[in-house]
Amino acid sequence: MSSWLRIVRSQGRSDLTDRDSDLPFRDSSGKPLSTLVRSAALTHFADVATACGLDPRALLAEVGLPARCLEDPDLMVPTQRVGELLERAAQRADDPAFGLRMAQSRRLSNLGPLGMLVRDEATLRSALEALVRHIHVHNEAMSVTVQESGGLVIIRVELHAGHGQSVRQALEITVAVLYRVLRLFMSAAWQPRLVCFAHAAPRSLQLHRQLFGRAVEFGHEFNGIVCNAADLDAPNPVADPVMARYTRRLVEQAQRARTSWADRVRELVVLLLPRGHCRVDTVAQHLGTDRRTVARRLEAEGTSFSAVVTQVRRELLARYRADGGWPLTQVALRLGFSAPSAFSRWHRQQYGAAARDAGR
Repeated sequence: MSSWLRIVRSQGRSDLTDRDSDLPFRDSSGKPLSTLVRSAALTHFADVATACGLDPRALLAEVGLPARCLEDPDLMVPTQRVGELLERAAQRADDPAFGLRMAQSRRLSNLGPLGMLVRDEATLRSALEALVRHIHVHNEAMSVTVQESGGLVIIRVELHAGHGQSVRQALEITVAVLYRVLRLFMSAAWQPRLVCFAHAAPRSLQLHRQLFGRAVEFGHEFNGIVCNAADLDAPNPVADPVMARYTRRLVEQAQRARTSWADRVRELVVLLLPRGHCRVDTVAQHLGTDRRTVARRLEAEGTSFSAVVTQVRRELLARYRADGGWPLTQVALRLGFSAPSAFSRWHRQQYGAAARDAGR
């Protein structure tokens, strides 16, 4: 596939605070957590948790999130802790579809000003471009790409959780919200060609098929939706160009902070690794520059291209192990290695042990 339309850029701020405590959100090592998401991402969390016999406020406290998350949709909270909260709730409820239950009743309004902008775009194509371009206003840890080729469109989503944690629940919510955005522009009978998840299938597909139809599949190389390219030209009968221009200004005001080069490179690495194209020249091309500029900018931020790639690979490897059931040959390909032997050498260099012996 080719023809990248947009790449979302997360802001990667480090001066983030918990408004309840007025202290920075920090990880276990004391380092500030750098990516945030609007607490609207937890819409319906309390309802679903309560229905499953869980105490939503107690769960929030366990992961270090303020109770205000349940009342203030615009509170910015760490994406890492939101992901941990969702995974913990799903495990406690013994419900792999916990996130989907939250997403069933989501509306565009849950995306705040971004939802208003998407609602008033003239076509599905322009709505997707707006969503992709500005998604980090809602979630700084999310990357989205739209690729068009051969009459098909692939809309890929990725979440940069870090620390190897599983983000299965958050990804399923994200894909479900994207699906609802697409259906806003299409008829009620519209179905995508495919709804893809990289993780393994749950024990029951009842809710997934109820929400997505029978086109949902698991174990793919990416998370996202495949549809017909002709769908992108579907007109929006309720588009309001005046409101769209106004809302676009509001959204752009929220994007004044510039992302670091390391964050921009990281996003591309995550998206290019499974395709086997993760080279500094390719990344530089997508950034509209050359490899020397990329190297110089990363050096100024105290890192390098190889260091970013290594960090991403370590985090993704930890996530695949946390999800379980992935053959090492598949993991090697998803981490961008051309052969299992190359993955084995890298693993021994990083961890001092063979990949097949890890976790024993």
